[in-house]
Amino acid sequence: MSDRTEHLQAADPGPVRRSEPRPRPGAGPVTGPARRRWRPAVVAGAALVLVLAPAAPLRAQMDAPSVTPLEPTPMRPMGSPGPASGRGGSFGGMAAPGGAPADPNAPVTFTAEEVEYDRERGLVSARGRVEAWQGDRLMRADQFTYDRNTGVATARGNVQLLEPDGTVMFAEEAELKDRFRDGVLEGVRALLAANGRMAANGARRTGGMVNELSRVVYSSCDLCPEDPNRPPLWQVEARRAVQDKNSQRITYRDATVRLGGWPVLYTPYLSHPDPGAPRASGFLFPTLGYTRFLGAFVETPYFWAIDDSSDLTVVPITSTRQYPNLGFEYRKLFNFGEVSGTASIGGFNGRDTGGKEELAGHIFLKGRFNLDEHWRAGFDLNRASSELYLRTFRYEYRRVLTSQAYLEGFWDTTTYARIDARAYQGLRSLDDTRQIPYVLPNAYVEHAPRGKYLGGFLTMDAGLLGISRDIGSSTQRLATRASWQRPETDRLGGLWTFKLQGDALAYRSQGLQEPPTLLPDANGSQAIGNIRAAVDWRMPFVRSAGTWGSQTIEPRVQLVTGPRSGPQSHVPNEDSIDFEFTDANLFALNRYTGRDRQEGGTRVDTALRGAWDFPNGGQVEGLVGRSFRLDDQISSPYLGSGLERRASDYVARLRVSPTPWFNTTGRIRLDGENITERRMVDATANLSLGKVTLTAGYLFSPPLPYLTPLRSRDEVGAGFTAKLGQYWHASLHGKYDLSLGRAVLLQGAAGYEDECFIFEGRFIKRFAQDPSTSSLYAANTVVLFRLGFKTLGEYFFRAI
Repeated sequence: MSDRTEHLQAADPGPVRRSEPRPRPGAGPVTGPARRRWRPAVVAGAALVLVLAPAAPLRAQMDAPSVTPLEPTPMRPMGSPGPASGRGGSFGGMAAPGGAPADPNAPVTFTAEEVEYDRERGLVSARGRVEAWQGDRLMRADQFTYDRNTGVATARGNVQLLEPDGTVMFAEEAELKDRFRDGVLEGVRALLAANGRMAANGARRTGGMVNELSRVVYSSCDLCPEDPNRPPLWQVEARRAVQDKNSQRITYRDATVRLGGWPVLYTPYLSHPDPGAPRASGFLFPTLGYTRFLGAFVETPYFWAIDDSSDLTVVPITSTRQYPNLGFEYRKLFNFGEVSGTASIGGFNGRDTGGKEELAGHIFLKGRFNLDEHWRAGFDLNRASSELYLRTFRYEYRRVLTSQAYLEGFWDTTTYARIDARAYQGLRSLDDTRQIPYVLPNAYVEHAPRGKYLGGFLTMDAGLLGISRDIGSSTQRLATRASWQRPETDRLGGLWTFKLQGDALAYRSQGLQEPPTLLPDANGSQAIGNIRAAVDWRMPFVRSAGTWGSQTIEPRVQLVTGPRSGPQSHVPNEDSIDFEFTDANLFALNRYTGRDRQEGGTRVDTALRGAWDFPNGGQVEGLVGRSFRLDDQISSPYLGSGLERRASDYVARLRVSPTPWFNTTGRIRLDGENITERRMVDATANLSLGKVTLTAGYLFSPPLPYLTPLRSRDEVGAGFTAKLGQYWHASLHGKYDLSLGRAVLLQGAAGYEDECFIFEGRFIKRFAQDPSTSSLYAANTVVLFRLGFKTLGEYFFRAI
């Protein structure tokens, strides 16, 4: 066996035709938790230990490479004495390919263009397009010799060996025995799963499960099509390697990692999972970084594949400014659902971040279960010690944590039902947790029959809501609604829609004089109702513009009427606090987001829409509208909502998209008495120039009374994303606050990714302001680098 080390181009067997492989035991899909798969890899040196592991979906099944079988020729028995020639045969008895599952004890069966059998010496020689299989292993070669006395098979010339797991091995010469499971191969090349490729001067097989390779090279990179002699982007070279299919790992001795042919790392020991392994326990690649709160830190995760359907990742975090922290990520997949989540615990030195020193932690856990064809259930458990703790240890940050348990049902497309219970946790320093509500129960059912009633479509729903607080108000509400719509078209082309909606609500409330509700007149028990009837008319006037498409002008008027709703302060309000008047809800019968606030009285909604539709699918479309009340009852109690006067604000929309590569959409609300005064502006634009996409946006909104601090937003934003060539990409986005006169966000990314390598850098800088101190957060910059060798490992570096 030569000691010469070949470049990885020796691992490229050339074009391989793929087809359905022969039936193999255990070739079904791999089951396990969804979303990703871990491949731990271990590197050990005299004073260095590195761990490598990429992530991929657990249930993903790699496409096993296979070679298209040659068309077998009819076999005939070889029973005559002396040398003979033929087309095929079996050693020890007749056998046929395909059909029933492979028998590991079956005789060696083959086909060839020419066969010679020496009965005296017990030698069978075959030449020309030789295919030989035994059990679930298939071998191809130009020449094939089988010694019936020793059971040794020798193959020469373009040797191909297809393994039960889909691995394809190529060799110049092979000497095999024990049903092709043991033997020696020279000039070995292997095509593994996930584009993995391996080349070696020679290999020794043991039991069909262990391959010992000499002078080996491994990579998952494709060779350069213009110059196949060039080294791949990365490869691992080693003096010796062992591919153990029992443990599903590949282990190297005296290994060197090369980038573009240049050595960048030497280690006496390197180990990583076989590319075809679904999962493997072990240490993952560490993450290094530096943040203001943690100082220098290192994460050394360990992945434990508990069984085929569950795993646990343990993530110790050691830093220079905080106590050690231990994080966990657990996933469990059932036949009827899944459970997954993260948790952590550790000492928190909050004195450096404005908090207190304590034992802190968090848990984010969720479960989803399909009970039968109609019902499913789930839960979410989300709790954390503080906002500072999540920010410090870089766990997923949320301003409000919601925990819930729910049960919901579906019946065809007509009925939906749900019941749940919820608890909230506010993480801002200004939040008073005693005033944060508990929701129990929250039940809702909706039914929409498929047939028509009185020529229209009917929808009915009912709901039960209970809200309580440690300090403050508590409310129980029973609400029902029935809606009916009937569309009609008159002889002139006018589109009429007749609408009817009825609401009935019953309340039992107490403590509403306390914050945050502050509605003392709403205490006690009461029942209210509301009926809304409407007639909606549209008349689209369409004219042809010849080769330029068609033009449309469409006036629209809606008359809505019903009894007056009465004083809003006499009704509890838990679900209708957030309100925004736009063109999207101009024609809604009740423009509030929930049920606790009902519009009453009579009003007229008007709008004029115009559109130019182009033959290429492009469009220029605009709308302007306004609502008029016919009585003095104010529709919205919120100052600045746009509905606090009899004549509402103007709302308008403009969409310009003349071609598929350009579109812009803008919405605006102007004061009804002073049209030059803006109330709300929201505009976005996208321009695609081949592989480059430009984006821009503008947002203006007045202060909202239910949010603190009270201030308007006046922001502009712009950015781009670009695909630079086949493998490179870059993006940059930013936002600037015109009212504050400073930037609020800047983020960018650039990276390279091909079939075997990933390198990416991300930069995020937020100019967030602490509402309690009016000072900028110091920890507002994030730098993240990702370096990945596919099938080998990924490395992360993060700085804040």
